[in-house]
Amino acid sequence: MKKSVLLIVSLLILVGLGWFAFSLMKQKPKSDSELIEFAVADTASIDKIVIQDPNTNAFTLQRSGKIWTDGDGGCINQQSVQFILETFKKIEFKGYLPDNSQDKIEQLMSTQHTKVMIYKNGDWIKTWFIGPPAQDHYGQIMLLDDATYGKSAHPVIMKIRGENGIIEPRFFADPRKWMCTNIFSLSSDKIASISVKFNDKPEMSFSLNKSGGDIQVFQQNQRLSIKDTARVYRYLQNYKKIHFELPNYELNTLQLDSLKKTVPFAVLTVKETNGKGTILKMFRIKTTDKRPNEFGEIVDNDLDRFWCQLPNGSIVKCQYFVFNPLLYGNVYFPMSNPVLKTP
Repeated sequence: MKKSVLLIVSLLILVGLGWFAFSLMKQKPKSDSELIEFAVADTASIDKIVIQDPNTNAFTLQRSGKIWTDGDGGCINQQSVQFILETFKKIEFKGYLPDNSQDKIEQLMSTQHTKVMIYKNGDWIKTWFIGPPAQDHYGQIMLLDDATYGKSAHPVIMKIRGENGIIEPRFFADPRKWMCTNIFSLSSDKIASISVKFNDKPEMSFSLNKSGGDIQVFQQNQRLSIKDTARVYRYLQNYKKIHFELPNYELNTLQLDSLKKTVPFAVLTVKETNGKGTILKMFRIKTTDKRPNEFGEIVDNDLDRFWCQLPNGSIVKCQYFVFNPLLYGNVYFPMSNPVLKTP
């Protein structure tokens, strides 16, 4: 009898231990197969980021001292880089995917994802695979490949600490979105010469040359008699902060080729004291509405914006409001001044 009781008790203990072990296995976090350590605490050591979008477009960001550039060392939008570094530091785990949706999400992410490769002190450390937003749009479904732990078996849901929203829009490979909008940031002492050529109004064209403390202004090959050089310096100060408004999202390749073959209404050439030269070609934007321009003429052009060809060949959209102080030098040195014959 005692043996039977002991046997029953032993069986009950074994069953209990088995159930306890099963419960532990059921409650065990999935982190063994689903990596969640996406964050990079020391973002100051990150020196390269490669972003590849679902269309296989790729863009490289690289650190050059305190400044970030594109893969060729060109100027890019610094604020967008800071958003990315902030994301690396503040990303955190939100939750696991429901079992019934895991296969579907994994199939989707195998073909549709944004890939972000992160390098630290020259070495690759992590790759983020960014999939669709979480169902509540307060997080992002992501998968991690880590230099130390390998590639995760399954994606998880991540979020940015202290913020609600999705993560994917911060990572883009379209070079237009990375373009540095700055065209000029020159102090007057850095400018050696300026030429403004109007093809539609030649009488408005002028040029300016600096030689030491001497400033010469010319119109139609005639040197103007400039009695107030302070006004000329006020003109030169306009070059301190000149930006374009938007990259081109409207014109296709054929339209761009056609635009570049037309005669620009104005060409602005700036030479700096260090020898660098910048040539901007400016083109009117045609509209269906006819309106009077600043001279009272009825025209079918956009009166607020124009296309501008940058030195690298890119076409961007600019505002007349920003560029008129550069183009209309007669405001600062009236063309009606007596002229001196060029020697």
